[in-house]
Amino acid sequence: MKQFVKSLLKNYFLIAKIRNRFYPSTQITQRQLFHYYQECKRNECLPKLTDTGFRVFSQFEEDGKLLFIFSVIGMTNKTFVEIGADDGINSNCANLHFNFGWHGLFIDGNPKAIKRGQRFYKKYPHSWNYAPIFKCENVKRENINHIIEDAGFKGETGLLSIDIDGNDYWIWDALHIISPQVVIIETHNEFGYEDIVVPYDPDYSFPGEHPVYHGASPVAMTKLAKQKGYRLVGSNQLGFNFIFIKNGIAEKEIPEVSVESLLQHPSAIEGFRKFNEIRDWEYIRNRH
Repeated sequence: MKQFVKSLLKNYFLIAKIRNRFYPSTQITQRQLFHYYQECKRNECLPKLTDTGFRVFSQFEEDGKLLFIFSVIGMTNKTFVEIGADDGINSNCANLHFNFGWHGLFIDGNPKAIKRGQRFYKKYPHSWNYAPIFKCENVKRENINHIIEDAGFKGETGLLSIDIDGNDYWIWDALHIISPQVVIIETHNEFGYEDIVVPYDPDYSFPGEHPVYHGASPVAMTKLAKQKGYRLVGSNQLGFNFIFIKNGIAEKEIPEVSVESLLQHPSAIEGFRKFNEIRDWEYIRNRH
């Protein structure tokens, strides 16, 4: 069985490398992995989340890790909301849409990116599902729930992805209109093990006063997740896209991990030094 999955992954990396995103073999391989992980769950021999990453549409290896998670917890709600989606192509949710029939909402403040995404999804329509909805909005704490509800989404959701290079923490903190099973959100690992959040600025846009001065530390984001009823289960290899699962869902199969275990990549450790330039700036500390 181990040789079987190694062969699958080897073939899959080749497919992803040459970007044959829409080949039938891409979908077939992923569905084989889906059933393999389900069999592993039944036999209590699941691989570690850290060993399951690969990229098809995602910026890094999030596609593979999300496939593993939803193979284990079940695709019981095939809806997503992605905030800071750009064009929705190099996206944490696109693979689920194209290869597993998910429907969802892409939100971004760049009208050119929104138009590019709409053209792409029109060019490659899904044969048995609705096209995703695109909303061009400048997201703030004050409007995020209205934007999502106005697009027709509320209640239980499969996946929430947030990556807006700034107020990510504050948007998740304010969000209540949906209840996602899984959340993937960007943290600011240059802040290291500090428990800090940059104060909320509704008019912030990257890079602001300093390219490192924005967002929330991994520790602060994990505390917010716990307050909202989620546990930390992993991240991308570089350690800044943190993945959380709602408590009560597959806790035995996908256990909680520590912040420290996710910040071991050389780039993360090197990034800690950047914090020294802004160490004395204003932060909210130990909020929870």
